[in-house]
Amino acid sequence: MGLRVGFVGAGQMAEALCRGFDAAGVAKCVDMTIIDRNQPRRDLFASWGCKIGGSNEEVVKNVDVVFISVKPYAVADLLREMKPFLGPHVLVVSIAAGVTLATMEDAAGANVPIMRVMPNTPCLVGCLAGAMSKGTACTPEHVATTGNLLGAVGKCHEVPESKMDAVTGVSGSGPAYIYQVIEAMADGGVLAGLPRAIAQDLAARTVMGAAKMVLETGKHPGELKDAVTSPAGTTIAAVHHLEKCGVRAAFQGAVKAAADRAHELSKS
Repeated sequence: MGLRVGFVGAGQMAEALCRGFDAAGVAKCVDMTIIDRNQPRRDLFASWGCKIGGSNEEVVKNVDVVFISVKPYAVADLLREMKPFLGPHVLVVSIAAGVTLATMEDAAGANVPIMRVMPNTPCLVGCLAGAMSKGTACTPEHVATTGNLLGAVGKCHEVPESKMDAVTGVSGSGPAYIYQVIEAMADGGVLAGLPRAIAQDLAARTVMGAAKMVLETGKHPGELKDAVTSPAGTTIAAVHHLEKCGVRAAFQGAVKAAADRAHELSKS
């Protein structure tokens, strides 16, 4: 038997994680147990071979790792309900935004190993860019287990919890910034005479390709930018326009605004 994984809450993120774990072989659907109030969601997970739990107790007693994938406002109450069944034998991984380790440990008990994870929606297509922070009861093995699981659907960095708001600003909220970039580039293509479908495809593939260049070459983005800005050419003319419009400052400000808001939410 492989690693036994449970999900309390079977939404889109849980679906992406479940399918990613199974495809990568780090945990198989037949070794997963889920619980959710929504019958269609239960039916979907069951169709993959997952076990459907009748109670939180049943889920916890049959897994090594349980993912808490409910809305943030429900996490503390849920952990208090689960407290009698939790302990050092079950690793709890929360993917709820803004819920601190201290809040979760207070609800679940100090001896419960808890990992806090900040995922993002590209997890749904196997391109997670996220981070994780360990609770006080976590061992290096707990960190490794979480990293191995999340590595099946992308990349997850370990950071101190104090950095989690910054992670939210960069990658948690970041896909929305890039969707706006793709939409704006496509609009520009339409303005210049391209059909909408072609303009959008070109814009999206350009963003994807540029990201792969950064990740796979290991070069600084500025170096890659310089490599395509010929003297008096089209690209430097475009870059000059972006600089005049304050694009860099706008993105920096967006990340900081999201991080600040995440900090506010974690205190509420």
